Amino acid sequence: MVDWPAVIAVFTVYVAGVVVPGPNFVAVAHKAASTGRTESLALVAGIVVVNLFWSTCAILGVGFVFRAFPILAFVIKMAGAGYLIWFGLRLYTKAGEGGASRTVTAQTDFKRSFLQGVATNIANPKSIAFYAAVFASAAPAHVSWVTFGVMVATVGVVASAWYGLVAVALSHKGISDAYRKKKRSIDRGSGSLIVLLGLRQLIR
Repeated sequence: MVDWPAVIAVFTVYVAGVVVPGPNFVAVAHKAASTGRTESLALVAGIVVVNLFWSTCAILGVGFVFRAFPILAFVIKMAGAGYLIWFGLRLYTKAGEGGASRTVTAQTDFKRSFLQGVATNIANPKSIAFYAAVFASAAPAHVSWVTFGVMVATVGVVASAWYGLVAVALSHKGISDAYRKKKRSIDRGSGSLIVLLGLRQLIR
């Protein structure tokens, strides 16, 4: 039997959390406008895989692990914030650089974008904090395996739908053309925003 009230609670909490703009949203938006639909959807796939991982951990009790070993949560938070700052600075300093000399294959582009999505989300302190605290509190302990599967599937569907919508919408030719005209400014703005998100995690 599926514990539908528990599934609905997880759905409600997750929707509220995923639509709040953060590093994942910025990464998808920038990738969609700068490279196109295929690579942005590959990045979305990487983000979704990590969401499935974190939701699984939360349901199984990762919040308890972080409460028992606060130093572990602190180290993960600092490492994630450091990655976001590095990524944002790299995006800022390379703003305006063109991609005319690209020689990699489409398969390599897809794999690289997928791994970028994985790295962005798994190092995202916002995701870690959300799943360890908010999401874990919404998921009741000792759910059946069927309910567990439905909860994880719910996360996968919502994450795919939301970030996929962002990727498809912002990879539209008109938006991509507008991005290329303002590439330097947009890259610097995106990089600065990601750095600020990383710094925000350091001081919280």
